[in-house]
Formats: sequence, C-alpha cells, structure tokens
Amino acid sequence: MLDTALMKKLCTACGISGDEDEVRELILGEIRSYADEITVDPLGNVIVFRKGKERPARKLMLSAHMDEVGFIVTDILDNGLLKFDSVGGINDSAAFAKQVLVGKSKLPGVICCKPVHMLKSDEKGKSPEISSLSIDIGAKTKDEAMKYVKYGDSIVFDSFYENKHGRLISKAIDDRFGCLVLIEMIRSEQTYDMYYVFCVQEEVGLRGSAAAAYTVAPDSAIVIEATTAADIPGSENEKKVCKVGCGAVVSYMDRATIYDKEYYDLAMQTAEENKIPVQTKTVIAGGNDAGAIHRSRGGVRTIAISVPCRYLHSSSSLISISDAQAAADLVEKLSERIAGNMSV
Repeated sequence: MLDTALMKKLCTACGISGDEDEVRELILGEIRSYADEITVDPLGNVIVFRKGKERPARKLMLSAHMDEVGFIVTDILDNGLLKFDSVGGINDSAAFAKQVLVGKSKLPGVICCKPVHMLKSDEKGKSPEISSLSIDIGAKTKDEAMKYVKYGDSIVFDSFYENKHGRLISKAIDDRFGCLVLIEMIRSEQTYDMYYVFCVQEEVGLRGSAAAAYTVAPDSAIVIEATTAADIPGSENEKKVCKVGCGAVVSYMDRATIYDKEYYDLAMQTAEENKIPVQTKTVIAGGNDAGAIHRSRGGVRTIAISVPCRYLHSSSSLISISDAQAAADLVEKLSERIAGNMSV
C-alpha cells in the first residue's frame, strides 16, 4: 500500500522550479539508509543507485520531478503589494483569490485584483490576467514589505491536503506522486540494479532531466508522472484525455515524446497479466521529462506511466488512491521486465 502519510509530507513541502531544497532534503532523509550511492548534481538533481540481487540486462533509469508550479516575486509596490509572475504553466484563472506562501519564511498572502464593483464593462466576465494581479501580505508600504520579502522570492500555493473517500486532494501532486513511487521502490527489495532520479526544473522546460540523463547514460527509462484528467462536465468524450478511477495511464505520444512502441505494448501486456487497471492517454497534449531523456546522448528507450489527475497545476489537484496504487504497481512490474530482459 502507498505510504499516504509520506505523500502528505511531500505534497505540503514547498519547492517551485529552481527552489527545490525543502523537497530534496525531505527525500534524502527518506532514502539515505537504503541507497547504495547518492549524488546531488550542480543543478540539484538527486541521482540514486540501488543495488539489486542481480545485475540487469540493461541500465534502467526511473525518473520523477521534485518541482511544482508556482510564482516568483517580480516587484514590490509603494503600497506594499507584491507583483509576481508564474513559474511553470499556470492558468491565470487558477491564481485569483488563492492563498499563498512567500519566501523562505513562508509568509502568508492572498492573490488579489480589482474588486468586481470597480470593473469596467469590458472587464466583467473575464478571468483576470496574472499581470493584473497582486499579492497582499498585509504590508502598508514598500519599506515594510521589504523587511520580509525580496525580489526573486518563491511563492507557492497554500492549500489544504485531504485524503477521504478514496480521493486525495492537494497541491503539487504533480509530481510528488512520482517521487513517492521512487522512494518506495528504493526502500524495497529489488531484483536488479537500478538508477533513480529526482529531477529539478521540469515545469520550466525539462531542464534537470536533460542533465541527469546525460550523467546516468541509461539504456532505458521510465518516467513516473501525474497527467491531466479532463473527465469533468463540459468535456467531450474524446477530449477527456484520461479518467480518474480507471487506473494507471500509459502514453503513446505527447507534445514532447513519441514513446517506445514496444515498451507501450509491454506496459499494456504487463498490466493485463497482473490484473492492474490501466488506460491510455487519448489526447496528444502536454509533455514531461521523457522529452529530454529520450533524446539524451545516443537516444534512450523511454515510456511514461502516470496517475490521472484533475485540476493539474492548481492549488487543489485530485487523484484516486486506487489509480495511484495501480500506477505504482505497474511501474514496479514493468521496471523488472525492462531491466531484466535484453530482448525488449
């Protein structure tokens, strides 16, 4: 069973792209006594080697990213309000009126905009753009605000974590879920030697994984992710991408990667043979660290296994615990088949 207590720690930790320190230290504390080798590279990626009972037929790298989407302070106004920009892909409407935490001190604030009764007629009914929003930390002047905040400070959503009725709701499920899967595999007995990478800066262009894949130089890779589930009112059947409650998601293509076709078939076969609920990502959209990994050095055979997630890149993402377990089970089974068999 998935360690949901650890999942809570991972999701509630703060770590936007380029500022993953808190998440990294949490992960290192969980794996130090299990890993055979741990390297933190200059970008901040955590590269782990875990020895198995046997040498593998091929070098396999399992990858998940530590960073979450968020914001960054770009200006401090005379009235004490903060201006900011997004770090990663955040829909403007997902930002308005949300509570946030600013800087290393996690100063609470609220994202605010012009009150509805002051909107012009052409502004009504439209989602405010991030450029028009500010963050209120309670300061009355710029000098007061600068006692607590500086330019370039990270900003994360301050959201609740809930695990009820088989559903988990939190910020940063993308991709603290993948981090959880890697931690649990590192802490378990395994048949083959494997490499595990906790990447930085996925949300701003797959930057950490490009460096990590170059260092590890794997033959094959499995990327563990959270992917958009659009099974909500208003989405047509073919536009739902994948559905919460229908199992792990295996992708054949997205905007960054055409996945290894043999590995796609092998993942589906492995799920069927082990009675693991599985579904296909039905829309070619988005991308993940596979986009950088599969092009590393001379090329890396790559597959992605994801948990379907509603309201991705928001303060309140939602997944099913059963889907998360299915994805974790499929990664475990598939990794052994890929690492142990040179013919696939």
